[in-house]
Amino acid sequence: MTGLVTLVGAGPGDKGLLTLAGAEALRAAEAVVFDRLVDPSILALIPAGAETVDVGKRQGSHPVPQDEINRVLVRLAESGKNTVRLKGGDCYLFGRGGEECEYLREHGVPFRVIPGVTSALAAPAFAGIPVTHRDFASSVHLITAHARAGKPLEIDFEALVRLRGTLVFFMGLAALSDVMRGLIAAGIDPETPAAVIENGARARQRKVVATASSLTEAVRAAAVQSPALIVVGPVCGLSDALDWFSALPLFGKTVAVTRPRDRAGTLSDRLRALGAEVVECPVIETREIEDGAALSSALRETWNWVVLTSPAGVPAMVRALTRQGRDLRALYGCRFAVIGKGTEAALAKLGVRADLCPARYDGAHLARALVAAAKPGDRVLLLRAKEGSPALPEALRAAGLPFADVPVYETVYREEGAEALRAMIAAGRLYAATFTSASTVTGFVRVCGGAPLSGFTAVCIGEQTANAARAHGMRVQTAKNATIDDLIACLMEGNKHV
Repeated sequence: MTGLVTLVGAGPGDKGLLTLAGAEALRAAEAVVFDRLVDPSILALIPAGAETVDVGKRQGSHPVPQDEINRVLVRLAESGKNTVRLKGGDCYLFGRGGEECEYLREHGVPFRVIPGVTSALAAPAFAGIPVTHRDFASSVHLITAHARAGKPLEIDFEALVRLRGTLVFFMGLAALSDVMRGLIAAGIDPETPAAVIENGARARQRKVVATASSLTEAVRAAAVQSPALIVVGPVCGLSDALDWFSALPLFGKTVAVTRPRDRAGTLSDRLRALGAEVVECPVIETREIEDGAALSSALRETWNWVVLTSPAGVPAMVRALTRQGRDLRALYGCRFAVIGKGTEAALAKLGVRADLCPARYDGAHLARALVAAAKPGDRVLLLRAKEGSPALPEALRAAGLPFADVPVYETVYREEGAEALRAMIAAGRLYAATFTSASTVTGFVRVCGGAPLSGFTAVCIGEQTANAARAHGMRVQTAKNATIDDLIACLMEGNKHV
């Protein structure tokens, strides 16, 4: 059967401006054909087994011609794959989406279209510019300022000036001087406010606000680059007063999140809400240990305590029991000790209340609290990572508490996006990297491959993690407690002093 092709507008920036319908289509995709300006946070939603085709176009460079893109979509659909054509912004706004749908129809391929948020509205909104306003403009007009090679702009400037609305020009940075001269020659007031917005609605957004007569020189002086949008009209004069985006505390700061991809979401989303450009580089992942011999042996004995040392250990414990043909009833009567609030919350989702959580969320404090709470003769079952810190078993051994140390998952290092991360560090663009374990530090250093590590701040969730970062020459800030809230607070506090 021929597969369905879904055109999805990815919006102007990260996944926060992707529609729910677009995200749902992407998660169900078996193949994805995507553009250059689609944000990595959206690409991360693509299922692991899906075929991906990068057809990104850059100014003056089309490595994959439009005809070839059309053929790729038909090929994927005819192979039976549920295919998503992921386009920056909106599918039908200067994105050749209509042409692609015509081609699909001609070849008998079923398709549907999920619109996206267009940068024509989003970029001005993030720059403090309402494209319509009762006191200034009752209409907005979208124009492409891209001219064919060697040909003049085909724009009726006189008609645009007569409209007295807000003018938004796409793909016009190279032709900015021609656009401004055309408008002025057609009668627009040279003092009309005007703006160019680079990387609109993204954390790297820059804007230049001037007048129709001075904008070209101001943009040249600021060395603005594409992608950029030109906005002309009195509403641009509101930019400073209504600029909410650049006032966010982490605006313009690039922060790397090194947690495993399946656990990065909450931290990444909260940092984005504070204005940061988040680069997700999951340098580790947790893999459950399939061999259940050690757990099977342990379950033949009686235990008084079960100890969990990370949120990842909770589902790993449950699935390890499932592989044994058991469930949580196998641990009936046990008390549960957890390393911190995150693990406590993960356990609570199973309907199980933690009996012990130390005041400081690290292995050393957990060990002390457990030794203090345990009764003589109590037996302790550790369900944790294969590479767990020796501090906990050493403390139990010293206290004379019998225990079994059973690994239910292991940490595996990844090098996804290594080249991009090294380039970012070399260019001095990385403001901070967040580390939630010593293993994330180790994985990050492996990915960096010798890149200098002193040019950014390592924001660490605990002292053990901080010590690992210091050992590699990083500039360190340590959260007061091992929680995501305190990690973010630590990053914010450091930002105040920059």
